[in-house]
Amino acid sequence: MNGKIGFDNKKYIQMQSKHIGERVHMFGDKLYLELGGKLFDDHHASRVLPGFEPDSKIKMLMHLKDKLEIVIAISAIDIVKNKVNSNHNLTYDLDTIRLIKAFQSLGLLVGSIVITQYSGQPAVDMFKMRLENMGIKVFLHYPIPGYPSNVEFIVSEEGFGKNDYIETEKPIVVVTAPGPGSGKMATCLSQLYHENIRGIKAGYAKFETFPIWNLPLKHHVNLAYEAATVDLNDVNMIDPFHLEAYGETTVNYNRDIEVFPVLNAILEKILGESPYKSPTDMGVNMAGNCIVDDAVCRQASKEEIIRRYYQVLKDKINGKCDDSVLYKMQLIMKQAEVDCHQRAVVDAALSKAKESGHTACAIQLPDGRIITGRNSDQLGASSAALLNALKQITGIADDIHLISPEVIEPLQNLKLNHLGNKNPRLHMDETLIALSICAASDPIAKKALEGINALNGAEAHSTVLVSHVDENIFKKLGMHLTCEAVYK
Repeated sequence: MNGKIGFDNKKYIQMQSKHIGERVHMFGDKLYLELGGKLFDDHHASRVLPGFEPDSKIKMLMHLKDKLEIVIAISAIDIVKNKVNSNHNLTYDLDTIRLIKAFQSLGLLVGSIVITQYSGQPAVDMFKMRLENMGIKVFLHYPIPGYPSNVEFIVSEEGFGKNDYIETEKPIVVVTAPGPGSGKMATCLSQLYHENIRGIKAGYAKFETFPIWNLPLKHHVNLAYEAATVDLNDVNMIDPFHLEAYGETTVNYNRDIEVFPVLNAILEKILGESPYKSPTDMGVNMAGNCIVDDAVCRQASKEEIIRRYYQVLKDKINGKCDDSVLYKMQLIMKQAEVDCHQRAVVDAALSKAKESGHTACAIQLPDGRIITGRNSDQLGASSAALLNALKQITGIADDIHLISPEVIEPLQNLKLNHLGNKNPRLHMDETLIALSICAASDPIAKKALEGINALNGAEAHSTVLVSHVDENIFKKLGMHLTCEAVYK
């Protein structure tokens, strides 16, 4: 909130790049690096580790650009189901194409796409043809009965041996995906099998930012990760394998700990002996070594946990989760020793609503100032708070109207009489367009508009669930929005 930095991003990029390079040399010829979490726009990490830049992972990969290529894994089952990545509102197949173009625009080599769980689905064949028409190499991996438990069958000609061998060129192969459940780990292990029978010394490692293995189990940064994944049944745990092997307490999450004995057996079967004694050993994450102010990161994580709590309340009222998720979220809140009233914009918005008798919204600027707005005949509460915040930022008196009625009235007429809307109030996008129109001839409106970048990093709270339009504008402006789980 106050612009304090808790994380050294420059140190992180340098240390992370070096550590991954060292892991390649540990195996010899090639490293398959399973990359979990968000590669682009990792805003969760930037919120809980102030100073972490959302594109840090990409910058880190750019340091290794000449040594790496990217393989994107996508499950045939997800293609058939039209599974959607909620972050971009794209189906996994379209999101895969988005990833390809994003990597290529940065000059990173997308060596190939692997379609996992393939069993001759017609929709998958069409997607494969589309990729090949784009000049992308596509490889197929098949369902393996008994995976991941039947090690003898998996590591055989009828198991991994049936999968296509993905032809790679570089010493570092980053395996990523449009979302979870795409088969990244199985892809890496299948490649180890095929490289081994070709006499190529290849290894496997995992790169995920959270949980941070060398922070305490109940550190607020790790609790914030549990809050972010509360609907996935992910739980942070002490890594018992690491504790037994080294006498050192480290943190991992339940899925990696549960699958480690099987994964270790597969690595032993392929390589002769496993290079790892614990799930923590497999990781290459250096984020915990780059925290420079623990108190700042703890406070940022507390705020994130409260934001995640409001998201769960919203998901519950929309039928996207049940009571069990809410109960787990409440437990995390208790462990983190936080409550909603510690989020300053919450009480500010609720007080404004009670005082005015209208829906209200509060915005807290990065410097700590809190501004409120309420519904009126012309503007929604979010739009009112936005304009009031711009006045505060640019030093414009509160009683000055930034948008002329001559601009608002035609917009309302268009909405009500031609576009079929029943709500005459301007949404945030319409408000910004109207302000832009006024700025062409009004220097005060122009001055207000120039303050818009200062909203990045601001906190906001609404006393009702806002429209999708307003929610997207808050996100695009870089503001962190929470809402009471109430419909207007």
